[in-house]
Amino acid sequence: MKAEYDFRGAKRGAIDPLPHGKSRITIRLDDEILRWFKDAVNVAGGGNYQTLINNALHEHIHRQHEPLEDIIRRVVREELPRMRAVPNKGHAADARRSRLPTGRARR
Repeated sequence: MKAEYDFRGAKRGAIDPLPHGKSRITIRLDDEILRWFKDAVNVAGGGNYQTLINNALHEHIHRQHEPLEDIIRRVVREELPRMRAVPNKGHAADARRSRLPTGRARR
């Protein structure tokens, strides 16, 4: 090491400049939340957990402004495949339909 360093031209602050539109902040998150995002990065094979948090916040904001009709359509699209995969055992409407002589449901 040198006995003396010259800091006359030095600047204070972060070494890495921030990209336009980004802000450096300090945020307190629950350990469980942070662990989930870090685990998600590991499962994906790499990346940045901060980017995942940022993406999750963007999605949340987008969905807050999403029209109700779009929300309903999205939920139905997500849930229909799950409902089709699970048979309805003992459902009352299914039992009534199966007793109809023509095989058609009543209205």
